Formats: sequence, structure tokens, C-alpha cells
Amino acid sequence: MDRPSAGDGAIVMVGIVGLGQMGSGMAASLLRAGVTVLGHDVDASRRAQAAALGVQVHDTLAPVLAQADRLVFSLPYARDVEAVATAPQGLLQRRDRRVIVVDTSTSDPTTTRRLAATLAAAGHGLLDAPVSGGPSGALAGTLTMMVGGETSDLEAARPVLDALAARVVHVGSSGAGNVAKLVNNLLVAQHLITAQEALRLSEAAGLPAQAALEVVNAATGRSAATEAMVPRWVLPGAFDSGFTAGLMRKDVTLALALAQELGLDLPLAQAGAQLWEAARPRLPDAADFTRMADFRHPPTEPR
Repeated sequence: MDRPSAGDGAIVMVGIVGLGQMGSGMAASLLRAGVTVLGHDVDASRRAQAAALGVQVHDTLAPVLAQADRLVFSLPYARDVEAVATAPQGLLQRRDRRVIVVDTSTSDPTTTRRLAATLAAAGHGLLDAPVSGGPSGALAGTLTMMVGGETSDLEAARPVLDALAARVVHVGSSGAGNVAKLVNNLLVAQHLITAQEALRLSEAAGLPAQAALEVVNAATGRSAATEAMVPRWVLPGAFDSGFTAGLMRKDVTLALALAQELGLDLPLAQAGAQLWEAARPRLPDAADFTRMADFRHPPTEPR
């Protein structure tokens, strides 16, 4: 039987693997767009929450991999992405159509490129499409996606991407989306440290943080940390961005591993990674990552 091409026919069903805050938010956006959504998560409570949204939830992975026209992965680690994509009796055994996997996880480009080649050999496509915008952006369908992969696969998955994101940037071939996300998150990790130190200085010198931010955000020192993260999550004491310190530590580690692989010395990034690790006693992996910018509770100094 001839395999349908990537662009043949309308997308009928989208499968989401990983139904945490990001995955469930993306499911809600797809449902609003009129798409039938299948879903799986290893956590039963997450499956129940997704089912309440209208997702056709499965207790096992196999039905999602076997039935979906497009797949969206929202998983914590590269090893999880690879395990799902190569699961026995799963996607690699499908011959009914070309399936495009949209991996929104923050992964490493080496794993992504290897997995893209494996899927291509089986007749399927992979887009590395990490996102920015957090759970609120996932729920509203206003994420920014930085996409790596084949142009034909991008166009075949376009209806899915457009339901999830307000901006889709095709940055290059396989792995390029991962590189862009690691660059972005490395900057965010550093900006949070800098914002925390700058605001400590401001408060100690008698200038309230809010007043300092008004100046910084109208001048050249501004960043997403000072413009959005500190005002929204730090100053009110909310610390509920939906992104954990553990995930940020993972992304910083991935960025430094990529630098080492490329033979680059990034001393500032290395110093930042050490500060993120030194903050662990007050900022465990489960804590919201924006607590790193809490100038009222400076990180524990390295021992």
C-alpha cells in the first residue's frame, strides 16, 4: 500500500504525549480549533484532568501512536522523547501514512538529529519545536515556536502549529530549534541572576525595586526578566510561572554540554550554572524558576 504524503488530506486527529501544564494547555487550544485530540500521560491524575477538557485519553501509549495523524510531544527529557518515538509496536511500525512529530520539549540537538534520521527511515517526520510562553501561552494558543526540520514537514504540520502558536519561526534544519531554545534559556537563566543582584543593590541603596524597574525598563538594561518575570511573578510573590528550577537547571546543563561538544569556553555561563546549583538549598528543583530573581531572599553562597 502506498503511503500518503505529508500533505495529503485534512488533519483529523492529533495525539499529545505528556499532559502536564504545557501539554494540557496545548490540548485545549487544539480542541478550540476543532481538532480531535488523543492523549496519554503516565500520571493518572493528569489523564483525568485532560479527559475533563474533552481529550480522548488513553491509559497506554500505543493507541495514541497508532491513530494520530500528527503527534505533539511535551516531555521533560530527550531520553523520554526518544523512548516514546521508538516505542515497540509504535510509530516506527506505522505504514498507513506519514506522521509528523512536533516535539515541543527542550532537548539536545544531537539526540534530535539522530531521532529525525530514525523516523525518516521509517517514513515519518520530526520537527524540533520548543516553545516560549509558558502554560498561559499554551492555554491561549499564543506560544512562540522555534522550529527545526524539513520545510515540507513544517507545512504539513502547519494547522497544528497555528492552533498552538501566535508566532512560528523556522530557524533551520533538524536540531536548529533546540539550539535556539537553549540559547534563549541560557540568556533567561543569566538575566534572572543579574536582575536579582541589581535589585538587591537598588533596595540596599534606598531605591525601591519598583522604582528601579521603571527606569531600567525604559532604558537599555531591560530584559524579559525585568519587563515581565519580575513584575508578574517576583514582586507580587506569586512565583507561579509554571516552569521549574529543575527544568532551568537541565536547560543550562544542556547548553553547556553543547558548548563543550563544540569546544567553546563560556565562563559567564559556567559561573551562572554554579550559582543555579548553589541556590539549590532554597530553590529545589520543584520550585518555580522565577524564585531565582527574588532579591529579598538571595541565593545561598557556594560552599
